[in-house]
Amino acid sequence: MTAERRLRPVDLARLAGVSTQQIRNYEDAGVLPPAARTASGYRAFTDLHRRALLAYRTLLKGYGPVTATPVMQAVHAGDVPGALALVDAAHAALHEERVSLRAASEALELLAVEPPAPLPRSGGLRIGEVAALLGVRTSALRVWEGAGLLTPRRERGTGYRVYEPADVRDARLVRTLRRGHYLFDQIRPVLDGLRKEGSSDALRAAIAARGQALTVRTRVMLEGAGALHSYLDRLTEAGNVDIGVN
Repeated sequence: MTAERRLRPVDLARLAGVSTQQIRNYEDAGVLPPAARTASGYRAFTDLHRRALLAYRTLLKGYGPVTATPVMQAVHAGDVPGALALVDAAHAALHEERVSLRAASEALELLAVEPPAPLPRSGGLRIGEVAALLGVRTSALRVWEGAGLLTPRRERGTGYRVYEPADVRDARLVRTLRRGHYLFDQIRPVLDGLRKEGSSDALRAAIAARGQALTVRTRVMLEGAGALHSYLDRLTEAGNVDIGVN
């Protein structure tokens, strides 16, 4: 400690743009390695803590706290393989999102250009029949309707919902988009475009926007992974961790 410049919590706080209490919380949570204490009990951080903080803050941008926090905790607990497994899982999940996006794009393009398919019987379907047809719960259809995504007519006298072929098509689109992690606000313009103009332009725009967002996230995750790699190298040099590489 005497040969290395000491850093105060406020020094790290200013570096990361957080409060000094947040720096203390990071150490307590294991996001930063344990800090030595001065004779008066104050925390004395070093360049190693600075590097840990920068690695964590960079990981946060791409992976979020749910992954970034346990990654750093695992590293400081000596479980580097466990930390890297979390990183692998995050990249695998991102890959699955890309696969789902491609599948949704193909399915939605087909739905967008095809006319509504005939229903099993004339006169429209009730909500339970539509739910069974699509493999969703009736509660999901009600939520989608409440969000303004579906607009089935009401049967006069009974007030029961009646789904026409176009309503079933819309429900299929919503189901597919929701499985692709689209938000209601992203789905609405897709349906509006199909209803008003019969065009799939809004649909293509939504898919393209999601693809661009995934590309941006991938680049940020790579930046975070690079920061983690550099930090692990520094820990190895300091003899604080064994990454198991011969």
